[in-house]
Amino acid sequence: MSIHTPDWVKHAVFYQIFPDRFARTQAPQPFIFSQANWEAWGDPPTLQGYKGGDLWGVMENLDYLQTLGITAIYFTPIFQSTANHRYHTHDYYQVDPILGGNQALQDLLEAAHQRSIKVVLDGVFNHASRGFFFFNDLLENGPHSPWLDWFKIEGWPLAPYVGDRPANYVGWADNRALPVFNHDNPDVREYLMQVAEYWLEFGIDGWRLDVPFEIKTPGFWQEFRQRVKAVNPDAYIVGEVWGDAQEWLDGTQFDGVMNYLFTAPTIAFTAGDRVRLDLVQDRAYSPYPALDAAGYAAKIQDLLGRYDWQIHLTQLNLLASHDTARLLSIAQGDRASVELATLLLLTFPGAPSIYYGDEVGLPGELDPDSRRAFPPESQWDQALLDYHRRLIALRHRLPALRTGAYQVLLAQGFVYVFARQLDAEIVIVAINVGLDAAQVQVSPDDRWASLERLPQSWQVSFGPLTVTGTSQGLALQIPARSGGVLTAR
Repeated sequence: MSIHTPDWVKHAVFYQIFPDRFARTQAPQPFIFSQANWEAWGDPPTLQGYKGGDLWGVMENLDYLQTLGITAIYFTPIFQSTANHRYHTHDYYQVDPILGGNQALQDLLEAAHQRSIKVVLDGVFNHASRGFFFFNDLLENGPHSPWLDWFKIEGWPLAPYVGDRPANYVGWADNRALPVFNHDNPDVREYLMQVAEYWLEFGIDGWRLDVPFEIKTPGFWQEFRQRVKAVNPDAYIVGEVWGDAQEWLDGTQFDGVMNYLFTAPTIAFTAGDRVRLDLVQDRAYSPYPALDAAGYAAKIQDLLGRYDWQIHLTQLNLLASHDTARLLSIAQGDRASVELATLLLLTFPGAPSIYYGDEVGLPGELDPDSRRAFPPESQWDQALLDYHRRLIALRHRLPALRTGAYQVLLAQGFVYVFARQLDAEIVIVAINVGLDAAQVQVSPDDRWASLERLPQSWQVSFGPLTVTGTSQGLALQIPARSGGVLTAR
């Protein structure tokens, strides 16, 4: 079968926002609380405290995102909840009043769309919360509740808060705060489908799906895709799947997944033995042990062989998220690791996603530290921000970096060189993660049958490379711990 994925995603640069931590509005707005018990913005985040970020604040910073080159935002959950991360959904039809309510989302969508910025929301459809009305009715009325079959009840009485007794219902990851839906119940299924349709009709541009692999009901995600695409054929459906995702990327379910199979080897290659194992060993990805260029090439070739090319072009590629430590902290403050990984991110097939603050050098260890408040401009790493801006602009300027074929040209020692080709446009990216400068010769060979010879005249479009073209290929000089981009003249 022919796989169709949304064309706009192939050209997008995403920015992931944790709404409580990005920005508070600077202007009086409806539904915003002036006397709330917020944590100080610059203090270390806690598991239960709120910083008071809101959607109005995001709207006031759209110019910043546009200047950075962002064309799509992925929000972690925004619906009413009693958790600062909002994965404990109370009401799927109400944007959290702390964020400004439904009106704030409507205004944000209008402002974002005027700038051609798409907005993707987080759909938490595996589980709800103890405060979700249907589950709360169970707590009040027990086996007499009309919503009895909406959840997976194992016995009575239910114990939603008392830890010394069995919960007597299934909670996600054994967490009694997160009662799991009974997706085999057609009423539950229909309710969740209508939630997805409602917000698409409201104006959002897609759904990121939380732990979709937990939903085992046959046909659920196939129906979800059909219902979503009926409302908006170009809506983006991206699943949170950390490992191999072939089961969900057959063209009948998701358009892509959060591509941790790109994240892990990219960190292992660029950060190498700088990786702090205590920040990665209990996660569902493995950015260790250190990889040399050949090891990295093998991982990338394996990844590119797993899915249809149209799926690769709509994968959500990332270096960090709210579920991981930030790369700057993983690499023990080594900025070169961040720069090299960002270069690989922004030249790889699929939609790159930047976790808010990474572009200005915001550190962060594991949750809750990885969810710090966005820093004031006085604390930004301006050089790193400029690095991101220039790379994003280059991606927007060169179509081959977005949809061109990907071919490894050289993987030798600590030097990795690959090409992206779209029709006559050829772009070469070269990375040296080693501690010494490298000189390499790159020539076309049987692996790239479509190229009889490389162009002889090249220019450096990004980075500190030195290049000399010959009839046999090109000679590259790459300083230590650096990389760059070449384009044919």
